Amino acid sequence: MTARFAILGNPENRRVSLFQEALAQERLPPARVVAWRDFLRSGELELGGAELLRIDSFGENFEVEKLLLARGGVENAQALVERRGEVLVPARSHQGFLDALRSIERAASALPAVELLNVPSEIDELFDKRRTSRRYLAAGIPVPEVLDDVPTKPRELLERLRETGWPEAFVKLSCGSSASCLAHVQFGDDGVLVRTSLEWDAPRFFNNLKVRHLRQPREIERALGFILSQGAQVERGVPKAKLDGAYFDLRVLCIAHEPRFIVVRQNQLPITNLHLGGFRGNLEQLRAVVAPSAWEAALETCRRVARLYRSLHVGIDLMFEEDLVGHRVLEANAFGDLLPNLSLDGASVWQWEVREALRHASSGRWLTGSGCAKVNPS
Repeated sequence: MTARFAILGNPENRRVSLFQEALAQERLPPARVVAWRDFLRSGELELGGAELLRIDSFGENFEVEKLLLARGGVENAQALVERRGEVLVPARSHQGFLDALRSIERAASALPAVELLNVPSEIDELFDKRRTSRRYLAAGIPVPEVLDDVPTKPRELLERLRETGWPEAFVKLSCGSSASCLAHVQFGDDGVLVRTSLEWDAPRFFNNLKVRHLRQPREIERALGFILSQGAQVERGVPKAKLDGAYFDLRVLCIAHEPRFIVVRQNQLPITNLHLGGFRGNLEQLRAVVAPSAWEAALETCRRVARLYRSLHVGIDLMFEEDLVGHRVLEANAFGDLLPNLSLDGASVWQWEVREALRHASSGRWLTGSGCAKVNPS
């Protein structure tokens, strides 16, 4: 009998619909969907007999965000009014999310027949850039240099960066994703330039889909001050290689520890996120200019990152240095599989995930780091 799937996600979101489409394409019954908002209210996983649980992103739903903010200690969170793109209190929302992950572990441990396709404790780690960067470095995985003991005041941060001699740096929300609250700091003869997705519309910050360029000290201090107040990862801006005159990096999706799907992300700016003005580059064109040994070394690094986790999939952001030989892991993503319109051997990202989940489930190797994990009762 084929194992049945369940999804903890936002039912209206395309992440859920794309996974359901994959199940239909594999001639499998639809997954039972447990809405994030329902789980956050009840703490119960009503899986209806499903054996394989996929935890999907909680994003793009304001009701869910309010529930997470409330869990994170924001008073009157339910009274908040939605303003598209508004950045509220990311650190509090993240605390609520961590509390929710602990609730998932407790609920899943009470269901001994349920296997998790991604592990709550690993999702926790993957949402903390400070932890992942240092763990990868300790494992011998190449990453950008990071600033320890990050100052909480913008002026002190800029002074520290000048002292390090880094011409550029990235200031990232440590618990952020999709370049939310990202700032690229660049020092030049004409002063400091900060590129950021943050836009100030008094008295609120918004995530803008267009990268803004800040040169005025007051604007720079305001943007950096907000990111620092929420907890930041600060790392050296390692110059990225270019393809056809545009910077690029890669999103490498590892499924069951193997690099399966690769997206080349390009931009005229060092910030390559597709929703911030970036565009998909040509993978075959890139393969033609990267030496096979350098390419395989980069893929092996992705495997090494993925093998640190038991979760079925991990999305890895990887860059090549200017010589097209050296490479660095920029970060890894728990929900980094939203890669529509891609196929490999005639199957989509989500079909591959379904097939690998079933293959590893049938092998019974849940605790060996082979792709999935059972939560042990605490």
